[in-house]
Amino acid sequence: MQVKEKAGSVSMRSVTGCLALALLLGAAVTLSACEKPNAEAAQEGAAPPPAQVGVVTVQAEKVALTTELPGRTAAYMISEVRPQVGGIVLKRLFEEGSDVKAGQVLYQIDPATYQAAYDNAKAALAKAKANVTSIRLKAQRYKELVGIDAVSKQDYDDATASLAAAEAEIEADKAALETARINLNYTKVTAPISGRIGKSVFTPGALVTAGQAEALARVQQLDPIYVDVTQSTADVLRLRRDLASGRLRSAAANQAKVKLVLEDGSSYDQEGSLQFSDITVDQTTGSITLRAVFPNPHHELLPGMYVRAVLEEGVNDQAILVPQQAVSRDPKGNPIAMVVDANGTAGQRELKTERTVGDKWLVSEGLKPGDQLIVDGLQHIRPGAPVKPVDLSPSSEAAGQQPASQPQ
Repeated sequence: MQVKEKAGSVSMRSVTGCLALALLLGAAVTLSACEKPNAEAAQEGAAPPPAQVGVVTVQAEKVALTTELPGRTAAYMISEVRPQVGGIVLKRLFEEGSDVKAGQVLYQIDPATYQAAYDNAKAALAKAKANVTSIRLKAQRYKELVGIDAVSKQDYDDATASLAAAEAEIEADKAALETARINLNYTKVTAPISGRIGKSVFTPGALVTAGQAEALARVQQLDPIYVDVTQSTADVLRLRRDLASGRLRSAAANQAKVKLVLEDGSSYDQEGSLQFSDITVDQTTGSITLRAVFPNPHHELLPGMYVRAVLEEGVNDQAILVPQQAVSRDPKGNPIAMVVDANGTAGQRELKTERTVGDKWLVSEGLKPGDQLIVDGLQHIRPGAPVKPVDLSPSSEAAGQQPASQPQ
């Protein structure tokens, strides 16, 4: 009987223990189910961490400003070779496309008739000199005789007049001889300037005349060489205002330096200088012509080539340059940028940009030295949002490195 009671007691205790264990497990599951929504609700209600952005500190720097203008090359000197006497061309004494020197004989015109005219003028001069000798002696004798009334005064006057006429005839014959000599020399057509000669329009055997419309050939001096470029009057006025206000200072004391970019994009290895700017404005384009001169020792530049001239405008000692990727546009097209405000939030600035300098914008308004300009991570922020700035070194900025991604 006691054994049965003990067995029943053990059975009741086991049932009781199992019920208690089940109740404890149910309570634990209920508490876990309640705590999970509470934790998620608490996490959803918390503020997101600040977005991490890459920034650069704005600094003022000294920048030499240049402007690139289109232009054409032009020969320093151009001379058309023309005959000054008529005749048959006997010889051509140069190679087309070669370099010639001033005074070098280029063509030989038949000199026969001009040689004969020269000889005739020379003989006439000799005859006049021979005649004047007897007339001079006669005039001297009459001068002595008229003093003693051996000859009449009229005879003496006639002898004096004949002497003067003979001497004048000598001077005329001298001039005729010089003219004949010049014409004879003109049968040798020479180069008027040094330079490179082009093709010959006339060949040996052709008949040429003095004052003809068509030139025999053309000589162009290529070293140095001109480069003519055009600049708008608006840019000229802006440059003058900036120089007058002191915002820019002149890059050179005398003449501005000019560099060239050739048609294939390569840079010309010689530096030129600006010679003058025209005072007349082209009414059709609203621009003026600037002329620069360049050394051209190897004749790399040829007349008529298209080039781009890079002119030094001046030096801005307090220029603010910012990376182009940091500048965007608002709906109105105005340039804007994002900076880190003093309270650690992103702020939007409206800028005024003047031009590009390399891969950067030159900013005249909207930024000041010391501002933290946001360069990377702009897609994760908006004005007023908190940000975590990460300073970008110049090397990482040049390499286009991105800061760490925004934590999820």
